[in-house]
This record gives sequence, C-alpha cells and structure tokens, in this order.
Amino acid sequence: MNFTELLAAARAHPEAVSVPASWAQGRAVFGGLMAAMVHEAMRQKLGDDRPVRSLAITFVGPAAPDVPISLEVEVLREGKAVSTLLGRAVQDGQVVTLVQGSFGAGRPSVVAVDAPAAMPMKPLQEAAPELPFIKGITPEFMQHVAFRWAVGGLPFSGNDSRHMGGWVRLRDVVEEPVGVAHLLALVDAWPPSLLPFLKQPAAGSTLTWTIEFVQPTPQLSTLDWCRYVVETEYARDGYGHAAAALWTAEGELLALSRQTVTVFA
Repeated sequence: MNFTELLAAARAHPEAVSVPASWAQGRAVFGGLMAAMVHEAMRQKLGDDRPVRSLAITFVGPAAPDVPISLEVEVLREGKAVSTLLGRAVQDGQVVTLVQGSFGAGRPSVVAVDAPAAMPMKPLQEAAPELPFIKGITPEFMQHVAFRWAVGGLPFSGNDSRHMGGWVRLRDVVEEPVGVAHLLALVDAWPPSLLPFLKQPAAGSTLTWTIEFVQPTPQLSTLDWCRYVVETEYARDGYGHAAAALWTAEGELLALSRQTVTVFA
C-alpha cells in the first residue's frame, strides 16, 4: 500500500488499519505515517473544515507492522473557532502513539507577520544525488521518500554541524494537492538530528514531536520537492532538542517543528 492508500484506510476503517512492513523504521512503523493516520482519523470527528494549527505527538511505543492498529479519537472541546481533539493509535491493547490536536478557524486580525526567509541551501540541481533505498541498510520506509542532502552531514558521518537537511518529496503517490498528512511524513522522514554527530551506527528515535502548520497551506503538489532544515539546539545524556522548518521549493514556509530525540550512543 502506498501513502495515499494508507490514509484512505485510516479514514474508512480507523478501527483496524494494518501497515505493511515496507513502511517500517527499524522494528516500528514509520512515525510520520503513524501521526498522519491519527490526524486523518481526527479530521473525521470535526464538525466542520477548520484547519489544524498544531499537533503534539508522543511516540509511546513502537507500532509493529502487519498487526492491526486502532485509531481512537476523543473530542475534548469544540468551540466557535477552536476544537481540541485527542487521538490514540492502539495496538494489542496498548497505546503506541498519542496526538493532541488544535484545529482553529481563521478570524479577522490586525496582526500580520511574515515568516522569516528560508535558510539558504544548495539548489536542487546542485544538491547531492538522491539517496538510494538499500534493502537491509536503510529503513524500509525510505523506499517511499526521496531525499537529496544539501545541508550538514549524513547520519554516522562524524559531522559536527548543528544543521542538517536538504530536499525531500514523497515517492509512489498520486499527484494531488499537498495536505497536512503529507507534511507530517515529509518532516518526520528525516533522521534524528543527533545521528550525523556519530561516527558509527547507533539507534536513535523521536520521543516527542510538536508541529505547527501555516494556514492556508501554500499550494504545491505531492510530486513537488520541499526544503527541510533542522538545527540541534542542545544534546546531553542521550537526549537532544531540535527545531526544524519545512518550506516549498520557492521558500514559502509550510510547517515549524520541534522534537525531543533520543540516541543510544
């Protein structure tokens, strides 16, 4: 199943979604896909089309591929403009992913502040070649995402730059307007920002993730490349704190992200 098909399954059958092993990230299902599926289930519970403003995501435990996942949603409050929802992905009776979402309709305001300019990076044509998917070496889900490194070092390269990133887009998807679910996958597809500091392979993962979305979403297609850059702000005792942003190829801001990441080295 491709990304589009899995999102459709989350909307149509949230009580039992099975994710194939081709979407694995180590022993777990790719976290960006888990967040995207919970988001799709949350949208089904809204009374209108108010857009999502922010999601706070905790990866409680690994969700195993090929085992049914139940997507459960609770509406905590639905006001005139803002709705607060709580979503859970449950597998074998255990919560594996927890998402709190704030959905808010726009309102007239005298405050309007433009986003800062996108961080400079090598143009797509000058960036590193697209990273190949190598069975047994790279995570399985990477066969569905295309990367071209342009900032900082690759994982386990011993690069001490605080910044990492480049160009990213989804593979094997139908051409359609990019939505929040796609942005979740594009942001979380990048490895934990601590991994380039290491000189040899070690495990790393996201513990908590907060992401905020620019609304309305700038117009782009699922086939378009986006820019991503993350900055490691602090790391010690096996934990790191990082801030990231995703932009269109033209530099329009799409999302702002913060993660607490872990590394076992």
